[in-house]
Amino acid sequence: MKVVTTREELRVARAGLSGGVGLVPTMGFLHDGHLSLVRRAKQENDAAAVSIFVNPTQFGPTEDLAAYPRDLDHDLALLADAGVDLVWTPRVEDVYPAGFDTYVTPGGVADVLEGARRPGHFRGVATIISILFHLVAPQRAYFGQKDAQQVAVIRQLVRDLGLPVGIVAGPIIREPDGLAMSSRNTYLSAEDRPAALVLSRALHAAELAWDGGERDAEALRATMRQILAAEPRATVDYVSVAHPDTLAELATVDPAVGALASLAVRVGTPRLIDNLVLAPRG
Repeated sequence: MKVVTTREELRVARAGLSGGVGLVPTMGFLHDGHLSLVRRAKQENDAAAVSIFVNPTQFGPTEDLAAYPRDLDHDLALLADAGVDLVWTPRVEDVYPAGFDTYVTPGGVADVLEGARRPGHFRGVATIISILFHLVAPQRAYFGQKDAQQVAVIRQLVRDLGLPVGIVAGPIIREPDGLAMSSRNTYLSAEDRPAALVLSRALHAAELAWDGGERDAEALRATMRQILAAEPRATVDYVSVAHPDTLAELATVDPAVGALASLAVRVGTPRLIDNLVLAPRG
């Protein structure tokens, strides 16, 4: 496994990879959700590349950039065991050199949900992904469905700019009790950890209603809110039933299209997100 830091080292290492390359962009502190993407990248491409970079441009001034969990040595050991070919672990100045002043600003799909609550977040995401795609030149890039809006933003970016990269969304990997795996789960206290299961319970309640024939989007949102309201440790940020591609909120869910049910909830200190696709019902 080749581990590089600078842009030039990355270019040289990338030139040494033959065939198709699958890229898994990460911010490190890897868990089984990341590793599921790495395994898929290995299976579907001639070589697998991973980036580890806590990207400052996607953090707001009140967010947890300094406190974001990091364990590079452990991450590299996991990636070596997984057979990764190339890892880029840049410093901030390697990604954003002195005088850097070019950013990629996504459109409407980035303005709602997380984008509305974290101004500038998706500009940071779109910019770092554009840099990665340019430097690594992958044939495919792999992202977790847990960050569903991020996936939608990146797919729009690829379509709009004509980038020759296939975007693959891997399924959400959950703990045995249903909690979606996330680096931020490490912030949960012993008391808050069981309370965090309210997110997946609310989503599954909406799915049951959907499977039972409910097509009114507000009724589906109300189902989730009712579950969340019963957990005193949970503070709801948003509950959404939206078009799966545009993320526009729906009044009625078209059974031929389905919807994305998503939510953001603060449980104790950490703010957690989760989602579930309400699959089309022909």
